[in-house]
Amino acid sequence: QVQLVESGGGLVQPGGSLRLSCAASGINFEMYVMGWYRQAPGKQRELVADISGGGSTDYADSVKGRFTISRDNAKNTVFLQMNSLKPEDTAVYYCNADRRRVPALWGQGTQVTVSS
Repeated sequence: QVQLVESGGGLVQPGGSLRLSCAASGINFEMYVMGWYRQAPGKQRELVADISGGGSTDYADSVKGRFTISRDNAKNTVFLQMNSLKPEDTAVYYCNADRRRVPALWGQGTQVTVSS
């Protein structure tokens, strides 16, 4: 069974931190580029960050210096550490797994709300 299961979302005040996790099963995890996307109300889904099997990372300009993506290949898990959160970070965050010649996989999404 191919599955991405997310956890760690919630409500946090501006300036606060949150750590998202995504556990993958049913795939050869180390062969996939893992990513985090988000979709805010009324907006398109956008790439937040991604990380290759070897640990190379890329970030959206809006989160550089605040968010850190990482992965633990032994645990088939990808993380998103979110610091200095802003209200505009409020969105549903989705885990993504991507590999050449294979359809992309998506998690169910986890809600992140940044509000005072």
